[in-house]
Amino acid sequence: MESKAVPCVNVGLVSTDRRRSPNNWLCQLDAEIISCTRCPRLVEYRERIAREKRRAYLDWDYWGKPVPGFGDPEARVLVLGLAPGAHGSNRTGRPFTGDASGKFMYPILYDAGFANQPDATRRDDGLKLTDLYITAAARCAPPDNKPLPQELANCSSYLDREMEGLKNLRVIVALGQIAFDAYLNYLKRRGQLASRKEYVFRHGAKYGMPDGKILLASYHPSNQNTQTGKLTRGMFMEIFSEAARLAGRES
Repeated sequence: MESKAVPCVNVGLVSTDRRRSPNNWLCQLDAEIISCTRCPRLVEYRERIAREKRRAYLDWDYWGKPVPGFGDPEARVLVLGLAPGAHGSNRTGRPFTGDASGKFMYPILYDAGFANQPDATRRDDGLKLTDLYITAAARCAPPDNKPLPQELANCSSYLDREMEGLKNLRVIVALGQIAFDAYLNYLKRRGQLASRKEYVFRHGAKYGMPDGKILLASYHPSNQNTQTGKLTRGMFMEIFSEAARLAGRES
């Protein structure tokens, strides 16, 4: 008896169509993430923001749900962020889409050869990623951009399943301290890391990890970092040029 495929919410947004994949694990994971209600505080916040909206987006039908990962299932590079922005991906339903962080990051990904266009405005804008997948430590927009430790723990199984399913990964780009720690905690859950002490977060740090992958650390492309000059375009481009080189791609 032929198995029934799970509908893919992000079909057409990745360089490899998930419907034609030899298995539909990513479609199944997306569906579970989108329906998740594990964190009552985050459920209340994301849904309230989606109702109240921001003045500039009153005509938008906000996503208002957990945001699944996005990108190429055959990716060699993983970008690990913090959480959806309240009026960014909580509005659009796609990571780093429709906010200042994405406006800063996607032109870099385009120049580094990972994206087919420099703009990311909505889920149906034609953006596709090649050899790169984007996910986050938390899948719901948190108040003040600060998920609680228990909320990060509640989301950790989704990251575990992505890491296990993305078989070709070579490089992890962690955007910010929380994302950096989320990857280290993943390795601890797998029994591959006894302590995080020797792995210190700083922009540009590079570590060979026990699972054979390389961890690159970057400041998060938040407004606070980019507007103050803490993170410049040149600094961010260096991170993704290095990621491309380490993954065996031409930058």
